[in-house]
Order: sequence, then C-alpha cells, then structure tokens
Amino acid sequence: MKLTRRQTLPLIALVGSGFMLNACSSEGDAPEAGSEATGIMAPGPLGEHILGDPAAKVTIIEYASMTCPHCRSFHKEVLPVLKEKYLDTGKAKLYFREFPFDKPAAAAFMLAQCSGEEKYFSMIDVLFEQQSVWARQNVLEELGKIAKLAGFTQESFESCLKNQELLDNVVAIQKKAAEEYGVEATPTFFINGSKYEGNMSADEMSKTIDALL
Repeated sequence: MKLTRRQTLPLIALVGSGFMLNACSSEGDAPEAGSEATGIMAPGPLGEHILGDPAAKVTIIEYASMTCPHCRSFHKEVLPVLKEKYLDTGKAKLYFREFPFDKPAAAAFMLAQCSGEEKYFSMIDVLFEQQSVWARQNVLEELGKIAKLAGFTQESFESCLKNQELLDNVVAIQKKAAEEYGVEATPTFFINGSKYEGNMSADEMSKTIDALL
C-alpha cells in the first residue's frame, strides 16, 4: 500500500508495534542536474542526496524503500562495489530518492532527513543494517533507539515524526516517481535515463555502467 498525502497525520500516532514489513517488488541520456534540470533530473522538494562526483558521466537514480529487503541487499552487497569502482573514481554518481511503501519506511526516511545532510547517508546505512530489528515490530521504540544513538533527544525524535510538511515532501517524491516515471517496485534504478527494476547484481550494474563510459 502506497502512502498518500494527509493519510498519516501525525505519523508518530500511527506508526506502532502492529506494523509488519511490506513486501517490495522486485531511453537516452539523462541531462545533467542543475538549475535548469527538467524531468527526472529535476530535484524534489527535499533536494538531492548524491554519492559521487556530480559531474560524473553516468547518472544512477535509485528509488528505495527503507523496509524493502531487496533495497537492503543492494546497499549492503552491491553499493560498496559500485562506490569503489565508479562513485569514488568520478565515473558515476548516485542519486538516492525516497519511495516509502509503508509508514515505518516513511518514518525512517524522515529521521534520516532530520539527522542533517552530513549524516544522511550514515543514518540510511544504519537503518538498512538494522532493518530486521526496527521494521517488523515495535517500530517507534526501535527507531527511537537508533535516533538516540544518532544524537536525537526524545523531543527532537518526536518533533521529527510529527513534521507534517516533511512527511508531505517525502510522499511527494514517491508520488511523482510513481505517476511520472512509472516506479512501482523497489529498488528501481534509472541509469542515464534507462529504467531497471529489482536488485541488480554488481556484475549487472557494472556491465550497464561500463557500456556508458
């Protein structure tokens, strides 16, 4: 079930211990991002979270859900390989975009946003690492433990999850991806404009990227 705006007001009152992990489903060059960027390269209401050199030739856009086990597998097993071969060498860049399939995923994305730009990907890494702990039960309690370790107070934790504007913006990113770019599954990748669904292996991703270099 996809989230819709105003469906979760306030989110903290609705994310509870009863939520189970939702299942996730398995042309042409994209223009470079910038002030005149259009289409899928236009930044969303929360800006962009980018790994790699923004000027890199190959652009990878990933839409992910924090409660998706396939997304976790990609970030744990494939992304480190891509980072070493392409992102850290200036050959490719990765745009990470929110596509929550359920309320726990939306809450996790909100906490990552509230942690600040410098800590965003560190928070994403921890949330994926501990996905099996917080995503299945006692969601608020377990997310609260992670947030505390990341420097949140109880007050800032609750304030983040009660931020309706932030929730609306996260949902807006998901809605635009679904309605304009046909994203239905996570992870979904757009590599220089071409769409790929499912958890691509490091070899599959490498072959795709190498063909564009």
